[in-house]
Amino acid sequence: MVRHGQSSWNSKGWIQGRCDESILTALGEEQARRTGEVLAAVTFDQGYASPLRRAQHTAQIIWQDRPTPLISLPELIEIDLPPWQGMTPQEVARQFPERFVVYRQTPAHFELEGRYPVVELWAQARSAWEQILKSPGHCLLVVAHNAINQALLSTALGLGPASFRILAQGNGGISVLNFQDDGQAQLESLNQTAHLTPPLPPKKAPSRVLLVRHGETQWNREGRFQGQMDIPLNATGFAQAQGTAELLKDIAIDRVISSPLQRPFQTAETIVAPHPALALTTLADLQEISHGTWEGKLHTQVEAEYPGMLAQWNQHPETVQMPEGEDLNAVWERTRRAWSQILDGAEDKTTLVVAHDAINKAILCLLTDLGPAAFWRFKQGNGAVTVIDYPDGVQGRGVLTTVNYTGHLGSSVFDCTAEGAL
Repeated sequence: MVRHGQSSWNSKGWIQGRCDESILTALGEEQARRTGEVLAAVTFDQGYASPLRRAQHTAQIIWQDRPTPLISLPELIEIDLPPWQGMTPQEVARQFPERFVVYRQTPAHFELEGRYPVVELWAQARSAWEQILKSPGHCLLVVAHNAINQALLSTALGLGPASFRILAQGNGGISVLNFQDDGQAQLESLNQTAHLTPPLPPKKAPSRVLLVRHGETQWNREGRFQGQMDIPLNATGFAQAQGTAELLKDIAIDRVISSPLQRPFQTAETIVAPHPALALTTLADLQEISHGTWEGKLHTQVEAEYPGMLAQWNQHPETVQMPEGEDLNAVWERTRRAWSQILDGAEDKTTLVVAHDAINKAILCLLTDLGPAAFWRFKQGNGAVTVIDYPDGVQGRGVLTTVNYTGHLGSSVFDCTAEGAL
């Protein structure tokens, strides 16, 4: 999924909506070209684009001479805001102060000219998915706009209109959804913009949290359940930590908080080495989920000793009580407690948090108001970086600016080899 490149109205800060006067700028064409280069090796089975010119132009640059023609899909058109088109957000805030506050803070209740544009957009996104997911191919490209892309991502992940404006979509940014046969979606990555430089989107909010998963361990490589067993990084894990350190070396980090287990602590130590003035602190509630008697075991061993439980964990994780370990409700509770402590000192700062797969997934679910049943909705790779911004302060809603960025580890933007990757 790609948002179109910078348009003439984007460059002026004007709200576009469904107005088709806005066209790509020279920078927008360059963003589309770079996105096309990143995706050139991907064998897309089908491509879909909004009919508006800025999206069509972006899609054509990316698609180039592929044999299958692009499909122009009306349901991919941008949100409809006729009275606001051609205005800056500041002008809208002055002329429509009450409605603008509702638009930003409670978008599900936003009404304009007797309509509810955000609610309508969610219905439009569901209709778009009904058509897109009928495609016989398994690797698909969607090129559209900021608001409709947010609605597409949200409806795929089971988020309602209240989530509007919390899944960032930059010009030329790439997001990846993986769909299973049953229609369940996982967000593999959100708003990847490294091909446009800088690797991470510039900080536009006063408060930012950089959430990192620890580097690889030998048990990760072998596919063993680790849980709270204190396994150190392997050589690849240290290399991943060093790659993350290189990525973040020029970023002004104010605080560093890690799980006390070796693998995240070693990752955090490596990352903060170029920042000698930083004190590394630990937070016990950031420890990985306790897998109890599963810890140290391969998946085949767990299946042999606890028949059916592994399938239950993969399909309905919220129903599983780890033998002598934790269930996800307990993980959610302590993750909520940990995040509250982290935010207590995060106002007007950049905070680095290094933790684990399950904890990071729980954080992302909590930020999007999803419960333990949504555990598998977010992917977190070893060494991956997620960026969370707080434009209205840490007492406001967090915005997922980038999720699961791994480009600094030498990987491609995403892996489209798995069946069901969009």
